[in-house]
Amino acid sequence: MKTEMVGIEIENLHLAFGPTKVLTGVNLSIKPGEFFAFLGPSGSGKSTLLRSLAGFGPRPSGAIRIGGKDVVDLPPWKRNVGMVFQSYALWPHLSVRENVAFGLRERKVPASEIGRRVDEALDLVGLKHLADRMPNQLSGGQQQRIALARTVVIEPQVLLLDEPLSNLDASLRVQMRRELLALQRKLGLTTIFVTHDQEEANSTCDRMAVLDKGVIQQIGRPQELYDAPVNLFVARFLGTANILEGRVEKQGSDLRFVTGSGEALPLRGGAMGAGSVVLRPQNIAISAAAGPDTIAGRVLHSEFLGSQIRYIVRAAGAELVVDKSHHSSETAVPTCTVVDDAASVTVGALLRPLFAALTVMGTAADVPVAPRSSVATAVSEIAPSDDGA
Repeated sequence: MKTEMVGIEIENLHLAFGPTKVLTGVNLSIKPGEFFAFLGPSGSGKSTLLRSLAGFGPRPSGAIRIGGKDVVDLPPWKRNVGMVFQSYALWPHLSVRENVAFGLRERKVPASEIGRRVDEALDLVGLKHLADRMPNQLSGGQQQRIALARTVVIEPQVLLLDEPLSNLDASLRVQMRRELLALQRKLGLTTIFVTHDQEEANSTCDRMAVLDKGVIQQIGRPQELYDAPVNLFVARFLGTANILEGRVEKQGSDLRFVTGSGEALPLRGGAMGAGSVVLRPQNIAISAAAGPDTIAGRVLHSEFLGSQIRYIVRAAGAELVVDKSHHSSETAVPTCTVVDDAASVTVGALLRPLFAALTVMGTAADVPVAPRSSVATAVSEIAPSDDGA
């Protein structure tokens, strides 16, 4: 199939429904052939932004350039984009072959070419053998693949995917996202994928934009955003985040992040003053030995999750989530034993710095602070004291 890799430029895009602002000052550059994701919670504006690219809904202010051409005033059928919807949107009275051919017939493509292109598209998604079936005779995954074939058969410059996997069960979603990525790589199509599922975005896209309330919060590769979020919204949205409030201070020749309860975490760098620190659960490890720069804590609770054990540790004035990989030869760290409603016997813990990701940011959730540090923390199990403290 013929495809042309084009880039997309979005410049100062604004859109409101009456007094409600849904997109505010969106600026974005998507590279030719890139698999890009719009990620955010419900109401963040991600689907509205995608529909603006497709030409659906009210005209936004600003510019949308596809392959260098501003399409903001063009109707959908003149933008040369293809869109796959969450609901598949297959014609129930048409066969698989007729569904895939529909867009070509609307474009007055010669009948001799329609047959060839439909066969190619069905081959791409591996469903040529189901060409004569009706949509109600297909599984959800098969319907989704037919919707993809119907979209790519028109040879669009850009492929738009609006939460295409949300109606599938968990195991099928994993399979389909791999197939989506393989298809995108094979065709070389510039693709935009809208989802609220962080795992889907992380496992498929080259880069992503995280949106909240119509504003892009951060753009980058999945690992960049996870390891170095620019604000607390991104940190919390992209997985579990332990967030501590405090200040960056200089103690002797070293920088320390001093929590509100007085504990000090070592830093490699950071801006002096008040801020928050973000520490991911897997960057806290459980060990048997204490060491320098430790912070005392208590293991309150544990959950066995199969591949890992999740601990809740009370330390630095907060309850921290700690994830430890599970190996069959290991036993779990004991948690506190409840004596009565008001008291418990706890197992102590120590927080100790290693070398993993800890991000320092400003106190305002929407204002990034450029300097970031890289530090890790370990939780060291110690025996409970005689008095149970």
